[in-house]
Amino acid sequence: MSQFLDKAKNFVAEKVVNIKKPEASFEDVDLKNVSRECVEYTSKVNVDNPYDHSIPICEISYTFKSAGRVIASGTMPDPGSLKASDKTLLEVPMKVPYGIMVSLARDIGADWDIDYEAELGLTIDLPIIGNFTIPISRKGQIKLPTLSDIF
Repeated sequence: MSQFLDKAKNFVAEKVVNIKKPEASFEDVDLKNVSRECVEYTSKVNVDNPYDHSIPICEISYTFKSAGRVIASGTMPDPGSLKASDKTLLEVPMKVPYGIMVSLARDIGADWDIDYEAELGLTIDLPIIGNFTIPISRKGQIKLPTLSDIF
């Protein structure tokens, strides 16, 4: 009897591993807005849904790092759902307080850009499997506008 259960577990585990799962990739991280309270960045994530029905997104968690330090982190609860058999572009806002931006002045002053690392966890609710988190990360640079860009 125990051999039968072991074979059944292995069969189910093998089938679950081979199920197509949504795939996600970073498209871009951009400076979105500058206000009196903070600087807001937007990360754009493209998610490909292989299923013929939409999939609800439970939450998106993010960590935004620069110069080896976390400058923003949080979660975006219930951001919607993934389109059926299509790609969905998600925009995740990340707010960075000015106090942290001042501490990055050395990096900014050297080359007038911000070197960053963004990490996202896209948690979706897959039928049968349950909640499934897709980890995504990207490293890059955000060029800051100069006075000649503004005027």
